[in-house]
Formats: sequence, structure tokens, C-alpha cells
Amino acid sequence: MKRATVFMLLSCLLTACSQQQVKAPVDLRCEFLTEPLSVDAAEPVLAWKLPAGDADLRQTAYQILVATERSLLREGVADLWDSGKTLSDNQTTVRYGGSALSGNKLVYWKVRIWDAADRASGWSAATRFGSGLTVGELNEAQYIAAPPVGSDGENGIPSPLLRHRFDWQSGEALLYVNSLGYHEVWLNGEKVGDRVLAPAVAQFNKRSLYVTYDLAPYLRRGDNDLVIWTGSGWYSNGLPGVAYDGPVVKAVLSVKADGGWTNILHTDKSWQCAESGYSTLGRWNYGDFGGERVDGSVLNDLSTAALDRLQWSEVEQVDIPSHTVSPQMVEGNVVTENIKPVKITQIGDGAWLVDMGKVFTGWASIRFHNLAQGNEVSLKYGDHFNPDGSLANQRQRDFYIAKAKAAGKEQETFCNRFNYHCFQYISISGIASAPSLDDITGYAIQTGYSGLSSFECSDPDLNAIHNMVQRTLRNLSLGGYLVDCTHIERLGYGGDGHASTVTAQTMFNLAPLYANWLNAWEDCIRDDGGLPHTAPNPYSAGGGPYWCAFIVTAPWQTYLNYGDADILAKYYPVMKHWLKYVDAYTVDGLLKRWPDTDYRGWYLGDWATPTGINQTDPASIDLVDNCVISECYILLEKIARLLGKDDEAKGYAERKAVLDAKIQATFYRADSSIYATGTQIDNIYPMLVGVTPYVLIPAVTKSLFERTENLYAGHLSTGLVGIPVLVEWAVKNRQPDFVYNMLKKRDYPGYLYMLDNGGTATWEHWNGERSRLHNCYNGIGSWFYQAVGGIQPVEDAPGYREIRISPQIPKGITWAKVTKDTPYGVVTVHWELKDGKLDLDITVPPGCRTVIDAPEGIEIRSVVQS
Repeated sequence: MKRATVFMLLSCLLTACSQQQVKAPVDLRCEFLTEPLSVDAAEPVLAWKLPAGDADLRQTAYQILVATERSLLREGVADLWDSGKTLSDNQTTVRYGGSALSGNKLVYWKVRIWDAADRASGWSAATRFGSGLTVGELNEAQYIAAPPVGSDGENGIPSPLLRHRFDWQSGEALLYVNSLGYHEVWLNGEKVGDRVLAPAVAQFNKRSLYVTYDLAPYLRRGDNDLVIWTGSGWYSNGLPGVAYDGPVVKAVLSVKADGGWTNILHTDKSWQCAESGYSTLGRWNYGDFGGERVDGSVLNDLSTAALDRLQWSEVEQVDIPSHTVSPQMVEGNVVTENIKPVKITQIGDGAWLVDMGKVFTGWASIRFHNLAQGNEVSLKYGDHFNPDGSLANQRQRDFYIAKAKAAGKEQETFCNRFNYHCFQYISISGIASAPSLDDITGYAIQTGYSGLSSFECSDPDLNAIHNMVQRTLRNLSLGGYLVDCTHIERLGYGGDGHASTVTAQTMFNLAPLYANWLNAWEDCIRDDGGLPHTAPNPYSAGGGPYWCAFIVTAPWQTYLNYGDADILAKYYPVMKHWLKYVDAYTVDGLLKRWPDTDYRGWYLGDWATPTGINQTDPASIDLVDNCVISECYILLEKIARLLGKDDEAKGYAERKAVLDAKIQATFYRADSSIYATGTQIDNIYPMLVGVTPYVLIPAVTKSLFERTENLYAGHLSTGLVGIPVLVEWAVKNRQPDFVYNMLKKRDYPGYLYMLDNGGTATWEHWNGERSRLHNCYNGIGSWFYQAVGGIQPVEDAPGYREIRISPQIPKGITWAKVTKDTPYGVVTVHWELKDGKLDLDITVPPGCRTVIDAPEGIEIRSVVQS
């Protein structure tokens, strides 16, 4: 049956709404962030949404006011920028065009729009952003630290308190903290803000980040007591850029008085330091991220009275090698969920096993009763058990030393601060009686982005798989990047990121996270164009060309999902630099194995495939890796054209044609209509990137289906790279049953196998080895939205300026309800199949165009759009 297509353009119904009030824009953002207090852009990008509830509203013009004072936000008064009435429907990437922002620590702005009837809306609520520190201001401060005391695996690296008192009388106050290692800010006994494990991760030998804090809610007139509490984290001996044995910090306090900003305090030798009783365990390297040792007798609270009882000494002024210092341009880590245990079991004399019910990334808070003075409690964490029933040793551990007090007179609480764990189970030893369920709380920690999307359908199995993938990604987004696993490696692998980018950016608003992560990739490229397999790149890690190709695919997907064309311009030179490295290891027209280096090892095609699939077969590796390059040529041609580099675009198209012909001639086996080894990825990838001649596609597809059924018993037979390749091909070729039938398999390998065997997050390997919370198989997640939900971005209108609604309905699914947050607002698709006909209920944000495609062979009976 020929597919029916319904086109809908959201336009204003002028006669019906001519008397209605146009509501003011909402959700104002700067550089995709809400009220960033420091931005890393001289001309930042501004954005807003049109209020929900009026799908026919369309912006035709806007006016932006920007001022140094909130009170100046009036036409003719705004002293930084009055854009005037500007004819444009752009509401997601409007470039600031006013006076230079330097020196104005905080600026205020608001916006109004005109609709298609030329009616002005009300003004939005005013919001703000900060311009950040100049290099000169930052250099006024010195890096300081506690004097080194030595460290070892048992006692760890101390997490000292750094303190200074200052006088404040009036005015706004911003504190800029550039820590090498983690920090928290405390003012007058209160923790400033809700961030934890700050700042986000960077490549310390190239860049460090500063976090900006608004101190206004915590200040008191007169004397103020400021503490920066520090922990080593990634700033640990042996890692790149680490020049001191312990955490280091630089800070500047700026106050606005008499209409101008003045720096009234910066870090130097006048600060004091003291032990906190906390220290960081572990080498912060592969398989040894340790935990924390906490001496409960040292610090009760951070009130001035409690701080005065500590032993204070002079700080060290530390020389740190020159590097780029920039403001953190991604949301901070925050506690997003409190998790209570479901079971506590005695496992020995004074030993107890706590089951938190699900695996997560974060902290444990445990309240102890009746501990004797100096009593040491040992805590070990894991995400699964060994075959013999013992808790897997993932070298995650904490120690708590009881307070100095009379035994049994009070309770005390342990909680992490500058390290974290990935766990479902806690083994506690060294306490006489079992803690109660109420004594233990888990705190899940994630980057604090917004935009949670949702999926639900008539099949509970699909719902469970979707929810498992979504929770996994939330628990892996910590530190401003997507981590492979948060307990064993904590690395931002390009392969894992490449495989999960479409899913992650579909499920969440991740433009700032990817901007931060891509900074690390740029910082990590070598002079010869070589890229590591992970960024940041603290130590050597395995991977292959698919891992490095993240530098091409991630900017493209960020542009497609959020409309950020600047990210293409910024990283296009880096992409070209890496491509020269690829050329250096191309032999007779095909990329071949490049050498291992001190920063990168291995040379993979697919990875983490099921038992019986030979992922090390040279033919498969060479085929997959050359398809990766073919895919990069596709994207580079598109990017070059968008940037106005038509000659370069033409060159990429020509190079792709030559490479594709070489791949086809080398790897296609006409006798069996397969490529290379005939695995799912080997057959699908050439079709996906356009290598396969059109006349051969039916035969290769038939072979793919037959081999899936006969050789793999209808299961997925691929790994990290193959999952997203398979999903993208299936969505583009409208093959929902192919994916659905494999997802419904309950035996090994499959997602239901994970769930049926206790999985609450996706695993590193199909059989559950090593890690039970991992960014390996999450590329499946986009299928729920783009196929079953049918919500697809349109390349010619990035950022969901235009949305294609094109459900693909597997046999057996009767309804689905999907929501997707976009830069314009939330899209909702609710479809139901009745008597072979489809009822669609769609909600689209104002300002978006919609194209609706009927599913193959199914008639649309009704469409309700709001």
C-alpha cells in the first residue's frame, strides 16, 4: 500500500485569535544554560520558548533588552543592547549583539516576540548571565593547597579545608573557584549551592574549569567565614597535568558596589588550612578508584565555632604549569534521587550486606549507633555477585572511624563527599548490630541537565527495556560527560559515546554536556592528528576508529538535535586534522591498523559481541572501520556545505565514492550475498553508509534476515558498535519487526536476559561480566522514539524546528505514548491502533512545523493536534 503523507504547517489562525493576548516567552537560556553565572563566549547565544498551549502561535519578530541592572530593562534605557524589533522566527540560537560584556560580571535580559498578526507579546520575566573573569583577574589569584603530608593506599590523600574571613557590607557577590580536584564552598556554616563533586572533568594538562557561585543568599553584613573544602578526585599522582600531591585551588571573590565590580579577595598565602578528617583512597586509575576514609572525630560541622576548634596552619602557594582556565559551561553534578535499601542480611560476625534494590552511581549515607571510640567500620561496594556468591571485588571501599566520645552516648553518620561509587550492594563490617533500613540512604548523583523524555507502549517488555536504558544513561552522565562505567574506568570512551549519542540526545537536553565533552576531545588531539580512544585521556585505553570518529559524529548530532551550528564550525578543523591521521594509515585505498601509542591501544571493529561472534576477525575489523570512515565522509560533506566550503564538500563526496567502491570490491561475497564474515554489523553497515549498490540491497537484506534466524536463533548478534548501526538502518528502512522480534528474546543474549537475571541497568557484556552499569548497549534507546514513537528530527530544520511524526508499528503493539523535549518545547505523540486503523493525538510546541507520515500499510483514521 502506498504510504500516505499528511503535511501540517503550524500557522496562526488570525481571525480566530485576533483578540487574544499573546503570552510572553518562557524558559530563557544563555548558551543552552539557565542563568549561567559565567559564560565562555564574548557574544553568547540566547534562546527562549514560546508558551505551551497555543500550537498555532508563530514568532515573526523579537526584541531583546540587555542591561547591567535589572532596573534598566526598558526600551531606550537598556545600556548594553536593545535589538529593536528584529524580523526573525529564530528563538533558539540568537547571537548577542550589544556592547562588550567584559567587566560586567552579571547582566540582565528579557525578550518579547511578535506573532503572525504582528501583535506583540508581553515581556518575559528578566533573567541573567555572567561574563566571567578576565585572564588578568584570574591571574591575580594564586594556586594554594595544604602542605603535603605524604599519602599511601591505606590513609589516602587528605581533603583539606582552606579558609579566609572577609568583610561584606552590601552588593552582589560572586565567587569564582578554579580547583584542580573537587571542591565544595561553605559560607558561614552553610554549603553554597547544590552542586557536588565540582567541577566537571577536564584534561588537566591542557585545561581546568572554574565554577561561579552567587554568595548573596549566604552573606551577612560584616564578618563572613569562607571555606573551600577540597578533595583530590582526578587530580591524583601519575595522571597528566598533576603537579602536586593533593588538591589545589585558585579563587577570586568579586563584589558589586557603587555601580561597579571590585575583586575584594583572592587566594594567596594569607589563607589558612586544616584537616577535615576526610581523605581520598585509590590511585584514580583503572580498577582502583577506591573511596574515602573518614575520621568522624575531626569535624562535626562547618560553623565558625566548630572551625575555630580545628588546628589551622599556613597554606602552600603552588606553581602549576600553564594551561587554559575556562568557566564550566555544563550543568553541575547534583543529587537527583534518594534511594532506600530493600534488604539487610547478616553475612558474618559483625558483618552485614545491604541491598539497595537497584544499581546506581553516587553516595551512601549510613547512620551508626553505639560505636566505641576509634571503632573502624569497613564498607565495600559492588554491583553484582561472583558465581561463588561472594560480592564482586571492584575495589570500591570506604572506612569510617568513630568519634572520640563515651561509647553508646550518641549516633553518628558516614557519607561520601569527594569520591563516589557504582553499586547495588554494600558490605558493612565492624559493627555489632545490624543497621535498620531507615539508617541507610543512597544518593544518586548525575549531571543536572533537564529534558527528560518518556516512552510507554502496550508491551511491558519494551517499557522495561526502555526504562533500563534511560536509568543507565542518567547514572553514567556524571562530571559533564558520559562515562563508560563509573566504578572500574570512569572514562569518556568515544566508542561508547558514539554508540549512545543519538539515544542520549533524544532522551535528555545535553547540548552543554556535549560542548564540555568535545572541549576535552579537542584538548586531547596530538600534533600529528592522532586521537585517543577516550577524552579526557588520563591513561591509555582501548578502542578503534569508531572511538575516534566521535569527533565527527558528536558535533553533527548536537547540531541536528539542538540546532547549534557553532559547534560544527568550532570542531571542523579538528575533524580535518584527525582525517589527515587516517590518511597516513590508509594503504591501497583502505584504512589499516594504526600503531598503539602511550595514550591509546588496540584496534577494534565491533566490541563486546555475544559468545560465538568473532569480533577479532581481521576481515570484519577492516570492513567496519572503513565503513566508519565512509560515514565520516558523509557527515564531513554535509558540514562543509553548511559552513560554505563547497569545494571541500565536493572533495569529501569524491573520496567517499572511491572508498565505497574499494570496500565493495574487497569485502562483498557474491556467492552468499554477505560482506566479510556475514555478521549483522558486517551486512548492515555497508548498506547503511551507501556502499552496497542499489540492485544488491534486496539480496543482502534477505541474507541478513536468514542468517539472523538460522545462525543466531533470531537474536541480536552484535555489540557496542553494531547496536546503533542496526537501529539506524532499521529506522531508515522501516523494519520495526526485525528489531522488535530480537528485543523479545528472553534468553542469552538480549536485554530481557539482563532484566530476567536481576539487571536494573544495562551491562558491559551480554553475559554480565565485569560491570552491571555500563555505556555499551544503550544505542538501542533511540529506536523507541524514532521508530515506535515516530518522532524524528529533520536535517534541513535542525533542533526540531521541523518534526517528522512517522510511527513504525511492530506486529503486536497496539498503542504507544511518547514525549520528547526539544529546544522549542515538549512533543507528545500518542497513537492507538484499532481495527487496523490509526488514531493519532499529537502535541507540538509553538514555532515548530510538523510532517506526519502514515505507517506502512496502515490507514490514519484520525489526527488530533494541539
